[in-house]
Amino acid sequence: MTQSATFHDLKGQSVFITGGGSGIGASLTQGFLAQGAKVAFVQRSDASAFCDQMERDYGNRPLFIPCDITDISALKASITQAAETNGAIRVLVNNAANDARHDTADVDEAFWDWSTSINLKAYFFACQTAAAMMRASGGGSIINFSSISYMMGNAGYPLYTTSNAGIMGMTRSLAREFGPDKIRVNALAPGWVLTEKQMDKWATPDALAAHLDRQCLKDHLAPQDVVDAALFLASNTSRMMTGQSLVIDGGVVVTG
Repeated sequence: MTQSATFHDLKGQSVFITGGGSGIGASLTQGFLAQGAKVAFVQRSDASAFCDQMERDYGNRPLFIPCDITDISALKASITQAAETNGAIRVLVNNAANDARHDTADVDEAFWDWSTSINLKAYFFACQTAAAMMRASGGGSIINFSSISYMMGNAGYPLYTTSNAGIMGMTRSLAREFGPDKIRVNALAPGWVLTEKQMDKWATPDALAAHLDRQCLKDHLAPQDVVDAALFLASNTSRMMTGQSLVIDGGVVVTG
């Protein structure tokens, strides 16, 4: 990954990322490590080899904590463990999500609970836990990943888009609640970022061409496009931004 900007105030900061060992999450971990941050992340699958590679590349090993974020007690304990190791959390990145395709007619209560527990519930309780640390240490930045999928009215994963919309509402409310404590809460809404998973599952030549046709900018999004935005929101460079949605999609959704 090419480092396009340096945010000096992120050096030494304690950063916690959900899903930080694969996909966009791995790129986020890499991006913060490159800035000299102390990064801890959770995910279910083993990320030891990824941590080894990061240590070789940056001399800065992330703290990997195995955790299923639907287990709220385990998620809270992971945030506490990260703070004990790296210091009070100053940046929280709620990144982990699951966009499994499904039809409304096939959704039962168990699937509803599973999907929303990953894509919305875990976000709230991570915010709740990290905010208490940020409040005690003088502030911080929370970045909630959403998606342009709900803005486009996409079909094929209604619980995912429902959660995306909920993340936006939650972000605005928490920004208002946490603002007096110098805690900023923003959302980052990517377009179609071509991760390995996307290329394997859904990025057919026809689908890619059709999506690119909808973009104002005729380049496909790469993980670094999202990482750079997250670093900006984490840094004091954006110190007076809160309650906002930063859309990184090449101009598919034109807001305003």
